[in-house]
Amino acid sequence: MTPALTGCVHTRAVLKTRLADVVFNSTLDQLLKQVDDRNAAIQSMTLHVYMSTSSGGSLQGEVKESISFSGFIIIGKPDQIRVLLQLPITLGGSKILDMVSDGKTFKMLIPPKNCAIVGSDVVTNSSQKGLYSLRPAVILDSLLIHGLEPGQVVSMTQDSRVIENPKKRKDLIQDPDYDIEFLSQPQGEVARTLHVVHIDRMNMLPWRQDIYDADGKVATQAFYSSYQKFGDINFPTKIVIQRPLDELGMTITITKGTTFNQPLPEDPFKLDIPDTTAHLTNMDDPASATIKDPCAAHGPQSQH
Repeated sequence: MTPALTGCVHTRAVLKTRLADVVFNSTLDQLLKQVDDRNAAIQSMTLHVYMSTSSGGSLQGEVKESISFSGFIIIGKPDQIRVLLQLPITLGGSKILDMVSDGKTFKMLIPPKNCAIVGSDVVTNSSQKGLYSLRPAVILDSLLIHGLEPGQVVSMTQDSRVIENPKKRKDLIQDPDYDIEFLSQPQGEVARTLHVVHIDRMNMLPWRQDIYDADGKVATQAFYSSYQKFGDINFPTKIVIQRPLDELGMTITITKGTTFNQPLPEDPFKLDIPDTTAHLTNMDDPASATIKDPCAAHGPQSQH
């Protein structure tokens, strides 16, 4: 049988990879402490950013991509966040989005459409897609990786990915990682996955986080790269956020001027809706929550 079997073997070329030059080892306890320490080291941040968004996907048959907006993301622990975006100076520099949350409720002002949206931080209607499904907590949870919380359990697995050497073309590296899975307290024999943090073993820094919804579906994927030092804080300067269920994507690039743990300006999380706003939609109202595009019919339409 052996000659017959070996005579039927066909060889095909595949991309050749190599093992990483340096790989670090760690225990689960050490990894959990690292995640906790990284989170505890940040009490506030003021990020100078460029942000671009995309909406749509295979269900819509198209993807719409925005230009890159400049702006700020201000975070104050535990759950406060402000996102302010404006057009580039070359396009007028006008404000296009202002969004704030205290961890329970949010406000989003869209000046080009003279429209505002308010409601709870939890999306209650799955028909909301794209920008109108965006809640500040999505950005907050992507920027700050949480560790093990009371009542949760945890497990660790190992995996690998293939990456390209940024210093040498066609040099493909087999990059191993640790995957830390945070689960809810088991109900009987069943525990629910909450989020998974992927730690790159070449530098022991997070390179990806998967956040799951109550149905066990991936609600958010965040990818981290281009780490830089801001004082004592080592933080990624490129964060790509994907929301597959909402068909929404965001790329956040952090720029100069970013600070961590510095005094915040007075009332940075206060956002007043102007009386001149043409339309205000409360997403907690069942009738309003079914509107797919709350701002479409209100105010002048932006061309961007």
